[in-house]
Amino acid sequence: MPPPSTRVQLLDAAEHLFAERGFRGTSVRAITDRAGANLAAVGYHFGSKAELLAAVIRRVVEPINAAQNAGLDRLLARTPDPSVTDLVEAFAGPLFDEMPVGDEGGARTSRLIVTILGDPAEEMRAWTGPAEDTIRDRFLAAFGRALPGLSPEELWFRVRGILAVTAVDRVQAYQQDAPSGLSPVAGDAARQWAITFLAAALSAPPTGSRS
Repeated sequence: MPPPSTRVQLLDAAEHLFAERGFRGTSVRAITDRAGANLAAVGYHFGSKAELLAAVIRRVVEPINAAQNAGLDRLLARTPDPSVTDLVEAFAGPLFDEMPVGDEGGARTSRLIVTILGDPAEEMRAWTGPAEDTIRDRFLAAFGRALPGLSPEELWFRVRGILAVTAVDRVQAYQQDAPSGLSPVAGDAARQWAITFLAAALSAPPTGSRS
């Protein structure tokens, strides 16, 4: 098998460093040193550190988005109004598929998603484009039909929680971070637990409606 190209080596190095240090904490020199490339390689292959970040995130996110889109298509082909549980499975299931426990690539993906959610750098939010907007809007519309009592703002808050819960769980599972006497749960059990929990959380009454 031929060695990976310089472009792939830069993507691999940047994914690791961005996930560990964030955007501002990662220098171009650190990326090129880890990739074994010269300092000009980032500019040559990507144009800038911000464009390299966008390429790293898209490489991770595009397979997830494609699976989410396909899952929603299958649901809507069966019924125009899928249940909350089915929608959560279509949205969260691909996250578990792309972040399996015991897989270094899955661990990097989960760490990167956690970094995207928490990094204050504007570049961590500026990478999205029409494809990501379309998937977000499709799921928000479907969840909105299933949960008509929620305001758009509270619905978006809860849907963002799916990403946060799933990514943090995958990071902790990979790191074997569990209380004494408990083992991290991998595979289908963790996926089904997450879907059950998240569907219940999304389906809770709107805030302020409880007596």
